[in-house]
Amino acid sequence: MGNKNEDLFKNKKILVIGGTGTIGSEIVKKLLTYKPKVVRIFSNDEYSTFKMIQNLGKKSDRRFLVGDIRDKERLILAMEDIDIVYHAAALKHVPLCEYNPFEAIKTNVLGTQNVIEAALNNGVSKVINISTDKAINPINTMGATKLLAEKLVIDANEYKGLRKTLFSSVRFGNVLFSRGSVIPLFEQQIKQNKTITITNPNMTRFVMSNENTIDLILKATLMAKGGEIFILKMPVVKLGDLADIIIEEYCKKFHYKKDEIEKKIIGLRAGEKMFEELMTETEAALAYETDEMLIIPPQLELKNIKFELKDYKDARYSKLNRYISKDVKPLSKKEIKKIVFN
Repeated sequence: MGNKNEDLFKNKKILVIGGTGTIGSEIVKKLLTYKPKVVRIFSNDEYSTFKMIQNLGKKSDRRFLVGDIRDKERLILAMEDIDIVYHAAALKHVPLCEYNPFEAIKTNVLGTQNVIEAALNNGVSKVINISTDKAINPINTMGATKLLAEKLVIDANEYKGLRKTLFSSVRFGNVLFSRGSVIPLFEQQIKQNKTITITNPNMTRFVMSNENTIDLILKATLMAKGGEIFILKMPVVKLGDLADIIIEEYCKKFHYKKDEIEKKIIGLRAGEKMFEELMTETEAALAYETDEMLIIPPQLELKNIKFELKDYKDARYSKLNRYISKDVKPLSKKEIKKIVFN
């Protein structure tokens, strides 16, 4: 896979939107190993951009751009002469989106449309939209906006006309140690108050490491014909089990005893589900799968793109009826410890 990635990215000009975030920054670091001509890192977070410059250094193969996807003119300039775009910018915090819904719409929906139009304006080859399990059967504002973003990305393959740009999405769950994830929160709570807050110990979540997530995003880029949603397969953890492992590990780090740590059950936050979904029953009827991912061709008929099993290496028809966290056997505590701390 490494050689194919090198062929795909070598001497290419790539834009990573939301490039200073958890996923975006890992995409950038991985891409730079494949010797692209340039990676442009686009972010509205000035401080994170400054920190990334300090970490990566200023070299000819990387450019740091400050801007916002709500500003289409800025995106058009940032995308000039670009070959591949990764769209990882979004408002992602569920309760904050719940209390600021139109801000979520302006970034996640209108911002995504700006990305699409800028890409078509500049003749970009591929746009890969980074999506989330929250987009499936959404009960919260963030999920609803990400669902609309997915729909915009699929439909862009139809209304682009004869222009060459291909648009696809990659959908996954929680990335371990990402900003806003529960592990750094638990660590901070243990360090400061010797307590952790748990919404519900029986809550289940898909989890994945940064490294595996990025490898599969790049693999999806290689496979994408336009219009698909690629779903990365992931293990499942119960929140209560994860909390126990976090307590055990960070008690060692901070020299506490386990019985000093208090666990508070606080109930679901606004817009939260007890389990997560990555593929609906309707999508499952169309899906292909490999050992690492599920591939959903669009329900929307695209005149210029035909989807066949043979188009995707090592793919087979999926036998899953749906893909949700309550159907998957959770990792044991031993397995959680290995995936999180090894």
